[in-house]
Amino acid sequence: MSVTSRFERKYHLTPVQYYTVRNIVRAFMVPDPYTRRAGGRYLVRSLYYDTRDYRAFHERREGNYGRVKARIRVYTDSAEDQPQVRVELKTKKGNAMEKFGTVASYSDYLHFLRSHSWDRPDDPVLVEFERLYRVRELVPMLLVQYLREGYRSKDGLPVRLTLDHNVHSTRAVELFPERALLKPHRPRNIVLEIKTNSRYEPDWLRHIVRQQSLKTVPNSKYVQGIEIVRPYMVTPRMPA
Repeated sequence: MSVTSRFERKYHLTPVQYYTVRNIVRAFMVPDPYTRRAGGRYLVRSLYYDTRDYRAFHERREGNYGRVKARIRVYTDSAEDQPQVRVELKTKKGNAMEKFGTVASYSDYLHFLRSHSWDRPDDPVLVEFERLYRVRELVPMLLVQYLREGYRSKDGLPVRLTLDHNVHSTRAVELFPERALLKPHRPRNIVLEIKTNSRYEPDWLRHIVRQQSLKTVPNSKYVQGIEIVRPYMVTPRMPA
């Protein structure tokens, strides 16, 4: 099990801003291992779970404190290689994020698809994922896919930066649907995410934000995806 706690800030970049920001970033940061192995950008594919009345969607759009997001993630668009999957639970409290993740085999994932349970009672993330799945009656709701370019600090500072390209979504009930009609989010925007272990940011990074007049934006890929693929299905939830 892995636990990640950090602050996140997100920005939308135009293509021109992207190249400017990337050139400055490369003076202070280096590509992370995943980016190096992929030769520049690596694929991220995530299956998000929600209730049938879109509880997680509405909690995120309304900015509810302490909301929980459940997802299963792979780094390929093919099941042929029997890829490992990451099972994640992510909570947000303002700009602070805490993520609990674990790795499961592809056969573990297929078992979950068939039985709606994980055959790993010793893993706290899988146990909690299954508990939420049953208590909230979660269902797989949306598949999100994009290409990520990740960087880490050269000098060991707890700063990570990612640039997400070609974000697409589709309605799906599994990680590898046979016919997936992926719809683009914002085709001409690149999503910049700055992730730190505290509210601290190095001077050069603050300079980029000021120089490019960047404004923080809410950028839930899940919320955007639902708004794109199910625009007429999303209705306000009735008060409890």
